[in-house]
Amino acid sequence: MKRVDLIKVEHNTKIGDLCKYIEPNVTEDCIFYADGEPIGFYMTKMPDKMCKLADLANAELNTKNVPKTVMTRQTPNGKNDNGTYKYENVVKQYSVILGGVPPKPHMMRNYATLSSVHNVKSAQIFIKAMLLLAKESEQLIKEILPKQYNQQVELFNDVPEKWRFSNLFTSSISNFNISAPFHRDAGNIEGAVNVIICKKHNSKGGDLNVPDYGATIGQQDNSILVYPAWRNVHGVTPIIPIHEGGYRNSLIFYPLKAFVGLD
Repeated sequence: MKRVDLIKVEHNTKIGDLCKYIEPNVTEDCIFYADGEPIGFYMTKMPDKMCKLADLANAELNTKNVPKTVMTRQTPNGKNDNGTYKYENVVKQYSVILGGVPPKPHMMRNYATLSSVHNVKSAQIFIKAMLLLAKESEQLIKEILPKQYNQQVELFNDVPEKWRFSNLFTSSISNFNISAPFHRDAGNIEGAVNVIICKKHNSKGGDLNVPDYGATIGQQDNSILVYPAWRNVHGVTPIIPIHEGGYRNSLIFYPLKAFVGLD
């Protein structure tokens, strides 16, 4: 795999800013280095077993079997005769969380829970596919970044089994057609990495931009990105369908520090 040294650049990007469309400049299999140490990697196509699991998870997600949080993105374009707004570019967005859900005091929930999706019988195929995909991702990390793998195993010594989604993560989220504004995953365990697996069909964009390094990482179908999401501000470029039914779905595994030392 190619070595890519991440070197900081000047920028004015702030948390909450929307990410504009940028053509990716990281499009080959590579290992990312920062300050001389490997911190993540990118593969344009995962091993076949992982591709099949991602295909299954993606297919199940796009059925009624899996309950979702649904949103709609649309652009105003004039008004109807009755004065209501016309809309164009209507895009359905949804997300699904698996594994641990941390306490959210601002929502009057001061305790951690397991995602309610785990109790839905029809969602079990999706859950199993995602869990197997997480396990395969961990093996890939072990092969490519053994030092990182061992470090993450150690970081999870104080995360109880019941709050783990596989071994190196606490949670998973699937984001369908969602272009996240610039943010930093401050709730993640520092020193750990996230996994972002992409399913993309008849669309462009939806690439990960890390302004600290001037890097836009291509998120093509069946690609995998392993990256320490707590480390830098990052955002997702707009997802642009190029044919009807085009979409971009990200299957993400992440480690939350809220579960460290939790009973």
